[in-house]
Amino acid sequence: MATTSNPEKRSTGAFHSLRDFWARVTEGLKVSQLWGQFKSEATATYGFYSKDVDRDAIDQEKSKFKRFWRIAWGLFLAMLMKLSPARRVLLIAAIILLIVHSDNFDFGWLGAAILFLLLALELADRVTMKRDLEIAREIQQWLVPAHPPTVAGMDIAFATRPQNTVAGDYYDAFLRPLPSSGASNPSLLIAVADVAGKSVPAALLMATFQASLRALAATPASLDEIVTGLERYARAHSLEGLRFTTAFLAEINTETHEMCYVNCGHNYPILRRTSGEIERLSTGGPPLGTPLFTEDEVSYPSGRTQLQPGDLLFIFTDGVVEAVNETGEEYGEARLLPCVHPSPANAADVLSRVMTDVNNFVGYARQHDDITALVLRVTA
Repeated sequence: MATTSNPEKRSTGAFHSLRDFWARVTEGLKVSQLWGQFKSEATATYGFYSKDVDRDAIDQEKSKFKRFWRIAWGLFLAMLMKLSPARRVLLIAAIILLIVHSDNFDFGWLGAAILFLLLALELADRVTMKRDLEIAREIQQWLVPAHPPTVAGMDIAFATRPQNTVAGDYYDAFLRPLPSSGASNPSLLIAVADVAGKSVPAALLMATFQASLRALAATPASLDEIVTGLERYARAHSLEGLRFTTAFLAEINTETHEMCYVNCGHNYPILRRTSGEIERLSTGGPPLGTPLFTEDEVSYPSGRTQLQPGDLLFIFTDGVVEAVNETGEEYGEARLLPCVHPSPANAADVLSRVMTDVNNFVGYARQHDDITALVLRVTA
C-alpha cells in the first residue's frame, strides 16, 4: 500500500508546487486579465518606440511589403538606440549568431545566451531605477497628508494615483496656524495642483510648490497674497513656461463655512448644492508660471461662496476626465457629473464611486496622466 501511494504523493506534490509557482508568477490574475494587461502594455510600448520612427518616409512608400519592413526596421533602430553602445553591439552579435548556421558548430545557443545576458542587464537597471523611484515616492508621500484634518461640520477625502511611480499632482488640506482677521479659529486651506509634465521633473516641482504653499500659509497673508507669492515663484522657475502649474486653492472659514477661492487655470471644481444645482468655480486667472510678454504681475481675482449643509465640493485634476480606454475615448465630464452627488454617501464614498467608475471605463488601458481628486462635504 505504501509503495503504490508514493508515486501518487509525489504527483500531488509536484502539482501543488506547479500551481504555487503559477500563482506566484501571475499574482493570481486570470488568463483573460493577463492577456488584457499584455495588450495594454504592448500598445503602450509600440507607442513609445514608434515616436522615433520616420513616419513621413513610411507614408511615402507605396508597396505594403516595403512599408512593413520600413516600420520593422524603424522600430528595431528605435529599440537599439535606447541601449548603451556596448549593449547595441551585443544585441547585433546575438541576432547574427541566431541567424548563422554551421554544420560544425551551433551558434544559436550562444546567441540565445547573449540575449539572456542582455535581458539580465536591462532588468538589473530597471530594478535599480525602480528602487530609487520607490524611495522618491516615499519622500513625496511625506509631503501630502495621509489623512484629512478633523474639522467640525466637514467631511474630507482625497486620493491620488500617479501615472508613474512619482507624480506631478499635489493635494493638501490643513488648518492654517494663525486665525484670519476677525476669526477665533484657524481657517481650512485646501489645494489641488497639477504641474505640467510627468514623472520625476514634475514631482520635483510639486515638492517646491508644496514647500512654498506651506511657508506662505504659515504667515498672516490672505489667500490673494498667497496666490501672488506662488505665482512669483512659479514664474521664476518655470523654464520659460515649460513647467507651469495649474492649481485651485480655497480658504474656508471653519465657523461660518464661507469659502474664498482662486482658480489658477485649473479644471473647474464641481460644487453640487444639496438642492442638486451644480456650480463651477472658475474665478481666477491663468496657470502659475505661464510665460508672459510683460513684466507686470498677473492679476488673480478671488471668488466667494457660502457653503451650506449637504453641499459637496469635488476638486480634480485633468487626469480624471482625460482618462482614456482601449479605444482612445476619453472619460469626460459627462460621465463624471452623475457620479458626483452627495446623498446618501459621505466624502469617502463619493470619492470611491468616482475612482471606481474611472477604473471600469479605462479597463486595461495604460494610465496616461496622474489622477487626483479631493472631496469636501459639508455635514452641518
